Amino acid sequence: MDEIEVRQVGEVEQEEHRESGDLVVGLDIGTTKICCVVGEVFEDAVDIIGLGTAPSMGLKKGVVVNIESTVKSIKQAVGQAEESAGCDLSTVYVGIAGNHIKGFNSPGILAINGREIKENDVADVVSAARTVKISENQQIIHVLPQEYMVDDHTGIQNPLGMTGVRLVTNVHIVTADMGAVHNLYTCCNKAGLEVADMVLESIASAHASLSPDEMELGVALLDIGGGTTDLAVFCDGTIRHTCEIGLGGHNLTNDLSVGLRTPLQDAERLKEEYGSAISSLIKPNHVVDVPTVGDRDPRKVTQKVLVDIIQARMVEILEMVNQDLINCGLKNKINGGIVITGGTGLLANLVDLAEQIFDLPVRIGYPAQIGGKVEQVHTPRCTTGVGLVMYGRQHQVDNRYSDSSMVGRMKDWLRKIM
Repeated sequence: MDEIEVRQVGEVEQEEHRESGDLVVGLDIGTTKICCVVGEVFEDAVDIIGLGTAPSMGLKKGVVVNIESTVKSIKQAVGQAEESAGCDLSTVYVGIAGNHIKGFNSPGILAINGREIKENDVADVVSAARTVKISENQQIIHVLPQEYMVDDHTGIQNPLGMTGVRLVTNVHIVTADMGAVHNLYTCCNKAGLEVADMVLESIASAHASLSPDEMELGVALLDIGGGTTDLAVFCDGTIRHTCEIGLGGHNLTNDLSVGLRTPLQDAERLKEEYGSAISSLIKPNHVVDVPTVGDRDPRKVTQKVLVDIIQARMVEILEMVNQDLINCGLKNKINGGIVITGGTGLLANLVDLAEQIFDLPVRIGYPAQIGGKVEQVHTPRCTTGVGLVMYGRQHQVDNRYSDSSMVGRMKDWLRKIM
């Protein structure tokens, strides 16, 4: 009897512990799909409890071009997620991408005069670093401290409590087109959602797919989505570089549509069923049926011809990334290799092609360090959505819409123009 009572008490305590979890929702508004991931977050764990996806009809290269279509897609994905999670959703962390995104490093300096460094000193030196001139149509969405220096001591992650004469920091600043941010915000609002924060998608994906050891050793995350390819480089445990390339999986589909003279939806199916990144691995006599427009019969095309088209574009994308890594001076610091995620990461033989181009070890990134409905999100297509949940868990604060936040600044701006 006592053993039963003890077990029942333990079960109640465990249930009470689970009831204390907060809901965090990630909304990946991509060029080809909308993905809504619902997470129940605890102090030391994240359980995925809901997922919803819908075709994305209103974006081009990561930028909203049709608000009504985007709102409809968001509502569809969120509705599925609400049904899956069994709860109503109102606040989301939203991913943002596109070649309008700019990333650069900036230093900040603050005189300490030999006293102990306090929290407001750290805030002041980061504020000094963000005081840089940017284009009038751009706004800051991230200010990410890389390291601090106190006098001659470098590589400091947290300078609180130290003493010195001068406090210096280097930060990575990410900016986005104000109109693009405004349109994403408007779409979410029209879909009945509040935006807790807008997050660069490659940074969100890193939260879900990279390990601390990789980020310490040096790793490049390559998120190949439908409309864009997002690059984020981490070294010594912090972000060092970001880059956006306006090419992605949709370009592969479009190339097939034009090259094989077949509708886009059929080109997408052919890519998924017969696509590969290396044509030399395809049997030259293997033939596939390619639908045509109108009432014409399907044409016979060898799979090798199809893969030749895909490989040409894939090589272009990867070589652009490789050149960017060389230009930013970080190629020789990526000792942990390349991690590829996003829907295009499922393309057959992509790892082999990438290793040939980068001359580095490559792996496909899947969402990790999560519990709950893991099987539903265990795909590179859901990495950003899961990463937004994990980002939200790390950065969620009581006053989400303070005037110092990016969303707070956006609300102020909207009030001024309305």
